Amino acid sequence: MGSKNKLKRFNENETFKNVVQPTREELVNKEFALKGQWSRDFFKNNNPIVLELGCGKGEYTTALAKKYPNKNFIGIDIKGARFWRGAKTALEENMPNVGFLRTQIELIDHAFATHEVDEIWITFPDPQIKYKRTKHRMTNSEFLSRYKTILKPEGVVNLKTDSEFMHGYTLGLLHGAGHEVLYANHNVYKQEGSPEDVTSIQTFYEGQYLEQNKPITYIRFKIKD
Repeated sequence: MGSKNKLKRFNENETFKNVVQPTREELVNKEFALKGQWSRDFFKNNNPIVLELGCGKGEYTTALAKKYPNKNFIGIDIKGARFWRGAKTALEENMPNVGFLRTQIELIDHAFATHEVDEIWITFPDPQIKYKRTKHRMTNSEFLSRYKTILKPEGVVNLKTDSEFMHGYTLGLLHGAGHEVLYANHNVYKQEGSPEDVTSIQTFYEGQYLEQNKPITYIRFKIKD
């Protein structure tokens, strides 16, 4: 994507009513007005809130929102030029239950209050395979602790990935720490009875992985106290 095109998308995002772009300082200094008030001030209802972390173009966010009009969905990514597509689609198709938040995932507990979120989706994150990149893996223990803070007591996390490494790493960490694995599958399209939310929605890159016969893995889990 050219820098001119990126700039155009950044400028358009500024005008989209479904895009929120707080500064790091706002979040860290507890000046972010929507924290704890997403239902009241942004969605203006009390429906469950579902996050997609590292949402990319927002394909999963918008697809789930279409499927579940009585839930609210927020796609989160630091790259605004990417989620521009999802935000634009949601506006064009008049989807009031969709929002996008531009921020880093490590600031998630500054953007949402304790027990404000019902469910989290992590779709095709960078597996950060090198050992020195462990701290950036989106299912490491520090990230899980942040998710636990913002999730309701019965809240769940979904991880969908094409990385066998990420799947294995996460399963091992969950079992080792005593978290509750509700469902795990290392090839959801070959396994009968896979959850429909996992097989009925495909991202652009997921389609490419499937063409290459790459297995898509999935874990659904609860984080213990």
